[in-house]
Amino acid sequence: MARRRFFVDTIRAGTAELHGEDARHLTRVLRAEAGQRYEISDNQSAYLAEIAESRGDRVVFRIIEPIESVSLPLLLTLCVALIKFDRFEWMLEKATELGVDRVLPIESARCEKGLLDASRKRAERWTRVARESSQQSRRVRSPEILPAVKFDRGLVIDADHRYFLEETTAPPLLQRLPDHRVPSDNVALLVGPEGGWIDSERQAAATAGWKAASLGPLILRAETAAIAAIAVLANAWLTR
Repeated sequence: MARRRFFVDTIRAGTAELHGEDARHLTRVLRAEAGQRYEISDNQSAYLAEIAESRGDRVVFRIIEPIESVSLPLLLTLCVALIKFDRFEWMLEKATELGVDRVLPIESARCEKGLLDASRKRAERWTRVARESSQQSRRVRSPEILPAVKFDRGLVIDADHRYFLEETTAPPLLQRLPDHRVPSDNVALLVGPEGGWIDSERQAAATAGWKAASLGPLILRAETAAIAAIAVLANAWLTR
């Protein structure tokens, strides 16, 4: 059985501390004691560590050795239109499990009113959702959750390959991918809201160099489309 992994803020002189809810989960739910081993990450590297002290909402780890970790062979940014927050958070959790590096929430014309302003109050929660999902999926780094922006600002994000999810009129996503794919590739994926894009957004994305691509003949929910496209991209680079 794989060891649980926890994220710590820093590692100093071969030790690290865990505080708050994660520490309480270890001490009260898992009944962690000194001498037990877990994996920890400082959002840069992963390590095998042994508990030196376990008390209430504070757990102290002693580093034993680094752990070789793998990640996706691409840098993937998910630019996604804001949807109802319960579904957005589900999507964020699954996108994290699938290996995205950054998530950029976007306000498009057909987003519900008020979501952009309300998203600013969710920043801390969304970071926590991504962190918890990173621990569950044994990632070394938790994805960066960027502040939400309006559609036009989202189009200027820098990437080697940029894909704009459309409905059935666009070529399939797999046909849009480059034949030569390398681990240093920086890829951005733009996913729309319920109801899709308006014509001016399609034109703006095309003008900015985004390639329209589809996921087939069926109409998918925004969160389903995002997860399906991430899986396609991740596997395409894994099997390059």
